[in-house]
Amino acid sequence: MIAPEEFPARLEALRSGLSEMRRYLDVDAKRRDAAALEEKTASAGFWDDPKSAQETIAAANALKAVLKPYDELVAALDDAAAMAELAGAEPEGPGRDEAFAEAAAIAEKAEGDYEALRTQSLLNGPFDRCNAYLTLHAGAGGTEACDWVSMLLRMYSRYCERAGFDLEKMDETPGDEAGLVTCTFAVRGTNAYGLLKAERGVHRLVRISPFDSNARRHTSFASLDVVAEIEDETTVELKPEDLEIDTFRSGGAGGQHVNKTDSAIRIRHVPTGIVVTCDAERSQFANRKKAMAVLRAKVYEYEEDKKRAAMERFYGEKGSISWGNQIRSYVLQPYTLAKDLRTGHETGNVQAVLDGDLAPFIAAWLKWKSAGSPRVKGATDGAD
Repeated sequence: MIAPEEFPARLEALRSGLSEMRRYLDVDAKRRDAAALEEKTASAGFWDDPKSAQETIAAANALKAVLKPYDELVAALDDAAAMAELAGAEPEGPGRDEAFAEAAAIAEKAEGDYEALRTQSLLNGPFDRCNAYLTLHAGAGGTEACDWVSMLLRMYSRYCERAGFDLEKMDETPGDEAGLVTCTFAVRGTNAYGLLKAERGVHRLVRISPFDSNARRHTSFASLDVVAEIEDETTVELKPEDLEIDTFRSGGAGGQHVNKTDSAIRIRHVPTGIVVTCDAERSQFANRKKAMAVLRAKVYEYEEDKKRAAMERFYGEKGSISWGNQIRSYVLQPYTLAKDLRTGHETGNVQAVLDGDLAPFIAAWLKWKSAGSPRVKGATDGAD
């Protein structure tokens, strides 16, 4: 809890930060734009053009997503200051302590909300507000790596629950003994891509293997690809002659649940070599639609990387799925440490990270990226 002597400085720091945020978020301009859009939605004939109407509503919601938390923060600081003033006017005793504790609680929550809004303010890419498609691949490590993919899937599932995102598994290939060789899933929610793009790369795990009878330490690798969902089909043109489409029978639990039709879809984009599969639905049409959405997203990302002469970025941040290319290490043995090798952000509570506590890592990456991706000195991962 904030100590009474620290309270004025902490509150002033928040007010100063909010004042700066008002400027770089251009809050006044956003209010004018939001009012104009609100007026437009109330006009006669607004729904005559459904597509334009939906775009207007989406734009209004985007502005509200910034203005609402900002206004709530301003109100929270006013409440904290008023409560602190009330506490100061109380005689020493339980009443004063209770009033100050309430003021401190409001201020501490406001600090967390401020950091969350600051992180959100860094999401200014053209597709940052979009949904995302994530694909995990097992790398060096055999069965260990397949199990690591399952652990990462659980980690991102937990993170999505915390962030209020919906996660839908689209395709997976089980490992021979345990875990998953690969897994593709969709994450839906505002800023899903903007936040999760920070996780793109190779992830390294060091632990005592549960599959080793001699209880030796093993190192495993898995990679994560993240692409934005492109809703506008005209953004990426997928010519029918460039597509090789195969159908196959997806796996099932057996018995009455077995899939008796060739409903799963595999699509290969010949010019780029990108392959996507989807077997999440019983309907071939539904699987094809979802697979095309994933392919459109991946082709767009591929073409954007080519435009920047950055195939190094497309594969460079990820590299081969092996030693020396990791963006983050998760060490469970001989000590516990999760460390991002790009930003230098680290924590000894690896279990919390594996349970989905990724927000500090993502915030650190967004700040690091906005600062021009400076080289981090001494960013080594330590364990063999």
